[in-house]
Amino acid sequence: MDLRNIAIIAHVDHGKTTLVDELLKQSGAFRENQAVAERAMDSNDLERERGITIFAKPTSVEWKGTRINIVDTPGHADFGGEVERILSMVDGVVLLVDAAEGPMPQTKFVTSKALALGLRPIVVLNKVDKPDAEPDRALDECFDLFASLDADDDQLDFPHMYASGRSGWADAELDGPRKDLSALFNLIVNHVPAPKQIQHQDDDFRMLATTLGSDPFVGRLLTGRIESGKVKVGQTVQAISRIGQKIEQFRVTRVQAFRGLGQQDIDEGIAGDIVSLAGMSKATVADTICALAVDEPLDAQPIDPPTITVTFGINDSPLAGREGKKVQSRVIRERLMKEAESNVAIKIADTPGGEAFEVSGRGELQMGVLIENMRREGFELSISRPQVIMREENGQKLEPIEEVTIDVDDEYSGAVIEKITGTRKGELAEMRQNAGKTRIVAHVPSRGLIGYHGEFLTDTRGTGVLNRVFHSWAPYKGPIPGRRQGVLISMEDGEAVAYALWNLEERGKLFLGAQAKVYQGMIIGEHSRDNDLEVNPLKGKKLTNVRASGTDEAVKLTTPITLSLEEAIAYINDDELVEVTPESIRLRKRYLDPHERKRMAKSIG
Repeated sequence: MDLRNIAIIAHVDHGKTTLVDELLKQSGAFRENQAVAERAMDSNDLERERGITIFAKPTSVEWKGTRINIVDTPGHADFGGEVERILSMVDGVVLLVDAAEGPMPQTKFVTSKALALGLRPIVVLNKVDKPDAEPDRALDECFDLFASLDADDDQLDFPHMYASGRSGWADAELDGPRKDLSALFNLIVNHVPAPKQIQHQDDDFRMLATTLGSDPFVGRLLTGRIESGKVKVGQTVQAISRIGQKIEQFRVTRVQAFRGLGQQDIDEGIAGDIVSLAGMSKATVADTICALAVDEPLDAQPIDPPTITVTFGINDSPLAGREGKKVQSRVIRERLMKEAESNVAIKIADTPGGEAFEVSGRGELQMGVLIENMRREGFELSISRPQVIMREENGQKLEPIEEVTIDVDDEYSGAVIEKITGTRKGELAEMRQNAGKTRIVAHVPSRGLIGYHGEFLTDTRGTGVLNRVFHSWAPYKGPIPGRRQGVLISMEDGEAVAYALWNLEERGKLFLGAQAKVYQGMIIGEHSRDNDLEVNPLKGKKLTNVRASGTDEAVKLTTPITLSLEEAIAYINDDELVEVTPESIRLRKRYLDPHERKRMAKSIG
């Protein structure tokens, strides 16, 4: 059977996963009456809730005697570690571009990786049936993007199609018949080359592990494309690292191939196919699985460095252990090590005390997803404010700079530019206005973007779109001011009383309502001034035997501000922590005792 390996790459929300759903349906991967969830490829709970793809997932369809392996990739830069490795498994990419928005920062990020590997993309202008779609402009912008990324002549001469993934059609002409996706299937088969590995069927077996998964019945599963030779169940193979060291020798217990949405056991995997192998205990992503006679590893894609680090510690608050089952540092460490195995963009380091772990990664979203997954699994954690990772070069301190692309209504552009170029030390690179919208491109230090997203949504009344991608390292740009306001800190343990909170409302905004559990050192609100204030949220009304009519009516509290996990992590200062449990997100001071807080502040100051 003929074989094609392709990846679908695009910016967030340009319709990758929806298009893959339609490709699966129209190729007959589902039975007529089979119940299939919408966005079937986003199988993880968090992916479904947030409507984003976090993990790259392969699938395969058959079209007129050709098997097409399709990999659906994440669009967020925070999960870029996945994208880079996936592209080394395929021979072609379908670049999906929203016909209204045109190429976006993430499009640029993934396309640059694809072009660098010599892949020749197929451009699909999606959502052409949207009222504000401008497919011709979007196509011109794609050509400009390829040119700016130093594409060669073959890559610049890319085929393109117009499509609506949701309606399930793609055509070479904008006013084509709009029936189905057969034109896209035919283009993939004709344009994407067959894997060149097929010529090496008789060589020794070699495969580069690209993603790591686990199955409760099978154990560890390494997925990759077979570069040469064949692999059978029961065969003894070895794993060697990127630098050529032998890691282990093992017997292949299973060979699985992707068929439709599931994985099927097969007896033999052949060169060029994408398969998963089971049986190894130590081998991981970027290792080469090969026959015993092979001693040279395959080239693995270098991984972009982490840009931020967050400290994960045990929850040592007075409320620890009440809501979660997994609270010991040993259990947290095991879980983080397991995460680092399958997610190469994350690095874990122990802190000197052993009670906390430094987790480095690509961005706040990636950290937020990891913490959210852990709290759903029953973990209790205390999380520090993200710190940006600095570099030293020739005695000069360098910091990571990100390219931020912002689309806002014209009326909000002034406020956004002022924030980015003022306090956050960004530099404006480009500004374009079009039909009431302004596109702003700026280079901003990663430090200046921590916690900015919530503020940005407030400034643009929730209508702005902000995207960021790592740009370069640059000399340190000086201090960036943090949060302006102080906080309200509880001085007692117990349950908050409505009357006390009502009296505190004039002091600032509250983060909790009546009967919420509080403890000494917990942050219960934002102070209206710039200093921290210790308050008593348990103080009830003094009762006397005099009752006047109208004075004892129930107090009405303003609705408290509820911070999401990412907002809470971005909100805290360096001397504060976020307490995360399966049921609650609380803010607290690092040192709960007020005397200890003062002592530590003096020693730092």
